[in-house]
Amino acid sequence: MESIRCEIFCQKGRHYATRFDFGPEGHTEEAFSVRVTESDDGLCRTARLALQLSVPSHTESWSLDLDAPVRLWLPAPPPRAVTAFYLYNPWWTRPAFVDSFGAIPRRTQVALFQYPDRVGCFVPLVGKTWKAWLAPGTDTELALELTCGMAGLTSIEEPLYLYAEAPTAEDAIHTVFARLAAEKGIALREERRLPEMFRYLGWCSWDAFYREVSEDGIRQKAEELTEKEVPVRWMLVDDGWLSVRYDTEQLTDFAPDGEKFPRGFGPLADELRTRHSIPWLGVWHALAGFWGGVAPGSAAAHAAADALTPTVNGKLIPSPDTGTEFYRRWYTLLRRQGIRFAKVDGQSSVPNYFENTRPTVEAAAGLGRALESGAAVLDGAVLHCMGMAMESILGRTTTALSRNSDDFLPRKEGSFVEHLLQNAYNSLYHNEFHVCDWDMFWTHHPDAGKHALLRAISGGPVYVSDRVGETDAAVLRPLACRDGRLLMMDRSAKPTEDCIFRDPRQDGVLKLHNADPWGGGMAVYNLTDTAQAFSFTAADIPELDGSQPHWVYDWFGRKARLLAPGARFEGTAEAGGYGWYPVLPAGHHAAPLGLVQKYVGFAALETVQETDAATLFVVREQGPLGWLADQSPRRVTVNAVDCTEQVQRDDALFTLPLPESSGKAVVALEWAPAGQ
Repeated sequence: MESIRCEIFCQKGRHYATRFDFGPEGHTEEAFSVRVTESDDGLCRTARLALQLSVPSHTESWSLDLDAPVRLWLPAPPPRAVTAFYLYNPWWTRPAFVDSFGAIPRRTQVALFQYPDRVGCFVPLVGKTWKAWLAPGTDTELALELTCGMAGLTSIEEPLYLYAEAPTAEDAIHTVFARLAAEKGIALREERRLPEMFRYLGWCSWDAFYREVSEDGIRQKAEELTEKEVPVRWMLVDDGWLSVRYDTEQLTDFAPDGEKFPRGFGPLADELRTRHSIPWLGVWHALAGFWGGVAPGSAAAHAAADALTPTVNGKLIPSPDTGTEFYRRWYTLLRRQGIRFAKVDGQSSVPNYFENTRPTVEAAAGLGRALESGAAVLDGAVLHCMGMAMESILGRTTTALSRNSDDFLPRKEGSFVEHLLQNAYNSLYHNEFHVCDWDMFWTHHPDAGKHALLRAISGGPVYVSDRVGETDAAVLRPLACRDGRLLMMDRSAKPTEDCIFRDPRQDGVLKLHNADPWGGGMAVYNLTDTAQAFSFTAADIPELDGSQPHWVYDWFGRKARLLAPGARFEGTAEAGGYGWYPVLPAGHHAAPLGLVQKYVGFAALETVQETDAATLFVVREQGPLGWLADQSPRRVTVNAVDCTEQVQRDDALFTLPLPESSGKAVVALEWAPAGQ
């Protein structure tokens, strides 16, 4: 095995460079000792770093520098392609599609390597004091940097990375993150509970009002939603409600701004619940209270004095040790006023707050514990945001919901492509621990249709931020049932394996798959300026059995095709175009589509049963229903009423145009015996 290269940067201008082999011996000289040990249990390779400066006891001393003082170059086989997820600012990651280790961006926290016969997933690790990330390497070496947000330390004893290989990226990622969850003692996504309100359609004040939000504005929006029969069931009061000093961006009081919300939140919460059937009202705040923390000497500082800590850069911040009381006291007051959940922004700002005060990793872990413990008052109903640095992700051990991308930018032309790119690819790893929130959108917008489909398949919450008077109810109807409950699939939508190592902005289409117990679906987005051909098989959706026949339904074209096992569905997406293709097991006779006017209408199915003589399916509400089959049933009943004469057929698509109502539909399709 080739040796490791190492550089050590110390204060007072000291710099060391050395080369040594993997193993317990490492390298020792007068100024320092360093070693990297690696183990392999057949599933994952993991490594640890031990470094010690030899600091004299009675003469001039030195210590590790602040910014990435240790850099390692690890020998590795060159891959065919790399997809690197890097922090392009302190809060968000995005993918970089590169062809060598040398092109990996700095601050990469997950990297996928494509080889001819396998895929590797490499995750630099977060330890107790230090964290690692990838940086530009060489053609044959991976480069790792270590940082902790503190100068003056003299030793490191930390885990360095986890690495696993598998036939697919999906399997490699899951292997690494399952191991990471076990070692860190945190829950995987399927072990976390999504708060009930986020299973319903929501609305957020941010892009509607920005910081000019008020009780009157919220009331006006609720009136509009009621008039338009848009079944929003939760509202979020975003930035602008707090009592703050805007010149220093510091929180001054736990109570809302008295001019904007003169009655507090209680009367508003009651009105929303009783007049508008909106039972859940939530509020926004930053992790530190507000962007600049808590104002010294303020009412907020007095109310939580024992839960705050000063930093060397002059901030007053919730303490990683006692900060639970900061959030608990605040949320207790808010809950008494009818607030039921919180969105907490700026979570990966921890390094900016605590630099040279406390190690980033230690502070992030402490604040993660404090926030989750304090949020027990709200039954854990927290939407985590601006928190995709790995130390933030790992600091949230039990709560479910986390934003998956930078903001929706309604006024930035062309921003949809970047928004889609971040959400689609970040889900590959973020979904392992969290229900991924793909952010709000506007229904009154040139890209509204693209956004609506994206949210429908996202597997996360769906909420909009239209200004008063501008919500287009028609855009939202395909996403939710009449009571506002979302037709949500079981996980985050993810790119197909053949898209993971290819930049979809350059050629081809981006294909996103998702699934639930009744089937799956494939969304295609052409992000180029020319028409693009695409194809997929049922097996491209991991939950589906590719050895069985499946129906593929073109939702926009209202056409269906039966795919034999292994067969490919082929199509063409126009420049900038998009499509949605439910993929459903063929069954004995029919594949229920459920509510045909909903993007994920099959998610409204409660049961599906088939025999040689009948297909029975139950839909959670009534409305236009559909199924796919190559023959007509001889009899159709809905709730025991014969509806055979109402059935409409268009090739393999059968629809039953029932009026919308809240009652369940029990549909029975009776089939003629074989040979008749």
